[in-house]
Amino acid sequence: ILDVKGTRLATSEKVYNLVIDAKVMNYKSQYLEPTLKALGENFDLDMGEVREHVTKNKSSSWYVPLRQLTYEEISGFQEAQSADSNIQGVWFEEEYRRIYPYNSLAADVIGFSGRDNVGKYGLEEYYNDILNGIDGREYGYLNDDLNLERTVKSAVDGYDLHTTIDANLQMIVEKYLKQYDDEQKDSFTSGNGAENTGCVMMNVNTGEVLAMASYPPYDLNDVRNTDSLLGTRLLEEVTNAAGYTEIRKTDTIITQEVVNGLSEEQLYVNLNYLWQNYCITGTYEPGSTAKPFTVAAALEDGVIAPDLNLECNGVMEIGDYDIKCHNGPEGWLTLEQAVANSCNVSMMKIAQALGKDEFCEFQQIFNIGLKTNIDLAGEARTASLVYVADNMGPTDLATNSFGQNFNVTMIEMITGFCSLINGGNYYTPRVASRITTADGATIENIEPRLLKQTISNSTSETIREFCNTVVSGENGTGHTARPAGYMIGGKTGTAETLPRGNNEYVVSFLGYAPADDPQVVIYVVVDRPNVIFQDDAKHATRIVKKILTEVLPYLNIFMTEELSDKEREELEQLQIQ
Repeated sequence: ILDVKGTRLATSEKVYNLVIDAKVMNYKSQYLEPTLKALGENFDLDMGEVREHVTKNKSSSWYVPLRQLTYEEISGFQEAQSADSNIQGVWFEEEYRRIYPYNSLAADVIGFSGRDNVGKYGLEEYYNDILNGIDGREYGYLNDDLNLERTVKSAVDGYDLHTTIDANLQMIVEKYLKQYDDEQKDSFTSGNGAENTGCVMMNVNTGEVLAMASYPPYDLNDVRNTDSLLGTRLLEEVTNAAGYTEIRKTDTIITQEVVNGLSEEQLYVNLNYLWQNYCITGTYEPGSTAKPFTVAAALEDGVIAPDLNLECNGVMEIGDYDIKCHNGPEGWLTLEQAVANSCNVSMMKIAQALGKDEFCEFQQIFNIGLKTNIDLAGEARTASLVYVADNMGPTDLATNSFGQNFNVTMIEMITGFCSLINGGNYYTPRVASRITTADGATIENIEPRLLKQTISNSTSETIREFCNTVVSGENGTGHTARPAGYMIGGKTGTAETLPRGNNEYVVSFLGYAPADDPQVVIYVVVDRPNVIFQDDAKHATRIVKKILTEVLPYLNIFMTEELSDKEREELEQLQIQ
């Protein structure tokens, strides 16, 4: 598996299993001692155990005391074997071991391969049949003259998978996710800096994933290492009232002492959660990042116009509920201000004008509630977590309009958002770009797949204007996401988690750069930051700013704004300029 520039992210190397044939070793008396002596001199073996096996099991032809040795580790014994014809009854079975040169880099995307060479999670599982070769075979039979006829079927190498991931961008993303955790770890309560932190970066015009990561990562070369579990919440497997088994989070923070007390089954439950890719499996309420979708649907349906003015009195009574605007009364707002200021009341009024049937139809158009079919194993299906018109009441419509009371995944949101700002083109997100043979011949080019048109180009232009104001506007909620020298657009999100009233929130920023000609989209989600007051999207916007500060120059995207003296000083300190 290679990144977009050919850097190896996963590869296979030949290794050797040490096989001892006691039957051959005991065939002649002069074989035993020289062979045991050579084994003891060249391998880290319990020679008492080896001697006991070969002397007590003289008819045994298969004893494997060591596995997955490198060529360097077996070469000394092979030299001794070549020099002494009495060293007999030892041979080396060849197999392949999966190696990940960058350890935890892009772990969520790559996944890993077990000893059986079967991929688990990520690309390894999704493209298992492509990556895995076919074992060679040697077999024979006795002909009519009782001579052995041998047939050899050569092994076939697996194919190479070229991805859209840029290892340098991936490193930048992972660096700042880790930095956030380092800063927030044990800040308010013991444990990691957040329950989950995720980032996806995508080419806005193709759906190609440039980087994808969540925190904490894990070591692909040592997937059962429990260090990455430390600081996370302990999961337990319970049987619910209906008799079904489900995984629940406890209030226990995993420490080394907790790990030491886990059964093998309990450990696997927690490791399995660690191995999952939060960016495609984690579900949460999107909060205000859903507001551009609500506005786009109403504009496209023609029930509102871009020059609409809306009055916000701070609260709307819908059903038996008083649903408040987080800003309080704001008076009359333009539609652009309603998006920039993230006004809930305005969104509820727009949704009422749109109606539940059209609202739910546009949810489907934007692929909310549907799989994106990204080429990674394990993507969650959220169909049961969104409303359909038949079961949506007035209160549900109101809360859905500003991103509460339905669940999404990160990959759903960023893929749909790309279509909002690229002219309405919904591309199937993808990570693989090309499949080649081991010697470089192309088997398949995986081209961008335009799935559908979600909105018109004119609606898309309007949404971009509004999202630009989120960052540039005087009262815009996203100005802390702007990197020095660039104007960007986007939308903040703050969603209270269930059960309500616990003051726990998922905060996020979904943005693009540059503002006037979007090339890259970035989405950062911080699930329950480890602070006393969680409802602050700056936990996400500040991560976005740091990532884009390095990413945009790397992508050769030129600055769009004059630098202030303060910004120039900041960049000099970062050695960016």
